[in-house]
Amino acid sequence: MKKYLFLGLSLCSAVALTSCKSSESAYKKAYEKAKAQEMAATTTAPVDSVNVTPLTPTQTVTVTQVTPVAEDHSDVRTIPGGVTVLSGAGLKAYSVVVGSFSVQANAEGLVNTLKGRGYAAQLVKTNETINGITGWYRVVASTFADKASAVQSRDQLRDTYSDAWLLYNK
Repeated sequence: MKKYLFLGLSLCSAVALTSCKSSESAYKKAYEKAKAQEMAATTTAPVDSVNVTPLTPTQTVTVTQVTPVAEDHSDVRTIPGGVTVLSGAGLKAYSVVVGSFSVQANAEGLVNTLKGRGYAAQLVKTNETINGITGWYRVVASTFADKASAVQSRDQLRDTYSDAWLLYNK
């Protein structure tokens, strides 16, 4: 009796395991259909040619000298109360901040990582309160006297640190 029971369970298990195969062809068909729809969406109809006639200027334009405007700081942050440099040579007018931490040890870890990559990273502390936390540790990857150099450095660092921003130190 046990022999027949064991034989029956073995047979049922074998049938159950062989019938659970995934159908690769179904997945392949769905993939090909999605690719075809994608290709159809990117294909554009040919554009008819348009004849363009150039215009000749009929008016003369007078250029007036514009007085220089104060430098734009709309894409730069300032920190009320200033910053205190905890490690590093000191900040120039524009600095690229790549990390903000409420725990100093976490900020120091990023400073060490940046120094290992060749940056003159610095650690600064602020007294500002954000989300109920007072005293933030900011990691500065680089600092510059002019805004153009700082913007260029920030844009390069955004490949790795997408939230990099400029700090203006008055």
